[in-house]
Parts: sequence; structure tokens; C-alpha cells
Amino acid sequence: MARWDPGASDRLRKAAWDLCLERGYDEVTVSQIAERAGLTRRSFSRHFSDKREVLFAGSDQLAAAAAAAILAADHDGPPLAVMLEALAAVGALMVEQIDHAARRRAVIAASAELQERERTKLAALSTAIGDALRLRGVEPGTAVPLAQVGTIIFQNAFDRWIDDDAHAGFGPCLHAVAATLSHALAPGPRL
Repeated sequence: MARWDPGASDRLRKAAWDLCLERGYDEVTVSQIAERAGLTRRSFSRHFSDKREVLFAGSDQLAAAAAAAILAADHDGPPLAVMLEALAAVGALMVEQIDHAARRRAVIAASAELQERERTKLAALSTAIGDALRLRGVEPGTAVPLAQVGTIIFQNAFDRWIDDDAHAGFGPCLHAVAATLSHALAPGPRL
């Protein structure tokens, strides 16, 4: 076996997702993932620290990408509009790089440990969005709840994109979720 295999990370990720779908996350070991990928456990360790990290590879870049997109926005529109445009752009790039998103969601939904990891990722996203909005001059009392709402919109848009079999594109899914939320919060007769 070659000492360095340029496709090893991708093979390990695919093997991990396949095995977790077949057996469940808790029943899969690092050795099984490496074997399925045609690699050794040592090769696995060169690429990933543990089996959870192989499943979430690259997700740590989401928060930084969202913050950078918000800070790079070239207009001084309302903070909500700036945030949504930035999240639409980041989401569009993200979904191009995700294979088998529905399978990924199913594996996460079946594991309490992975659900916690997903919540941690989303909390980091919310913090990054809030920090970026504050750097753009948005008051903290507005930036924090706006970031939380933005994270919820982003998460629901991703689910909608998966459910739509990726036909609509991420941006339209994000804007549809935002519009639904806006409509639900619109002033009107109260019960």
C-alpha cells in the first residue's frame, strides 16, 4: 500500500458514512472504517483524530466562512439583509461540497452524540455571525438574536434543500425559509 494516498480522506469519509448508515454510529469502529476504505488504522489517524471527526470533516470552516462573508458584504443595507445574502452565498458553496446530504442527516438523527456535535457546530455558527454583525456596527442587543435567527434560517434552509433533492438551490431555499418566518412574525390579528 502506498505511503501517501491522495484520495484517502475522501475514501475514509465515504466508508464512515456508509458504515454508520448500515450499522449505526455507535456500532462502527475506526478500524472498520479504515478497513472499508482499504486503509490501515494508522492511515485513518493521519487524517482524522476520531470517528466523529471523519463525519464532520470541514464543518469547522462554516462559522469562519459565514463571518468572512458578512464582513465582506459590500453594501450597508439592513443587518438582516446583509446576513441573509452572506448565508445564501456560504450555503451555496457548502452544498456543492456535500455528498449524500440526506444520508448524513439520517446518521446524525440516529445518534445523540452526533446531534450534540451538530448543535455545537450551529452554536459556533451563531457566535460567528453575531461577532461579524457587531464588527459591522450592529448593536449587541440586535446582533445576538439576529445571529440566532440567522442560524435557525440557515439550518432549516439546509433541510429544505435536502428535502427538495437539491433542485431549488440553496439560496432560494434560504430565502423561502426567511420569507416563511417573516410572514409568521408579521403584525396582524392575534389569537
